[in-house]
Amino acid sequence: MSEVIVRQAETPADLDAVRDLCWEYRDYLLNYSDEVRAAVAVTYGEQAYAALMDQLAAKHARPKGIILIAEKDGEAVGCGMYHPLNDEDAEIKRVFMRKTARGTGAGQKISQCLVDQARSDGYRRILLDTSRQFVHAQRLYEKLGFVSRGPYSELPPEYVKLLAFYELII
Repeated sequence: MSEVIVRQAETPADLDAVRDLCWEYRDYLLNYSDEVRAAVAVTYGEQAYAALMDQLAAKHARPKGIILIAEKDGEAVGCGMYHPLNDEDAEIKRVFMRKTARGTGAGQKISQCLVDQARSDGYRRILLDTSRQFVHAQRLYEKLGFVSRGPYSELPPEYVKLLAFYELII
């Protein structure tokens, strides 16, 4: 079995591949469960998500953000990114692996690379959220040292109850 390679998405082709993965992620969320679908409809409506995808590279730009792509046999199989919330805190977003990469360690590898880069970039804390239904993601983040916490931004109460929030002091 070939190794998964994680690297920074830099070229226009890389960014197109990441956008494709992000749209797959949105589709995955829409088809996961009724509860997750309802949350996606509120936070990731199609027009809002399209606007986010248009601004993806700028929102996660170096030197304070990053977009990583995971590849296996030259094919993009996953992505993950972070952006600054302030000078000390970064937020991890859209860690997603295609079905072909799940169970290969790719999710852990890209998440660890995000943590290592955030530390190198001088952040003191990393924040993230995931669906309460994504137990596998929660276990991964806990394995990496993240600890459960409350919301770190203002969200509607009905949305907060659907999410698990984490932080890692680095």
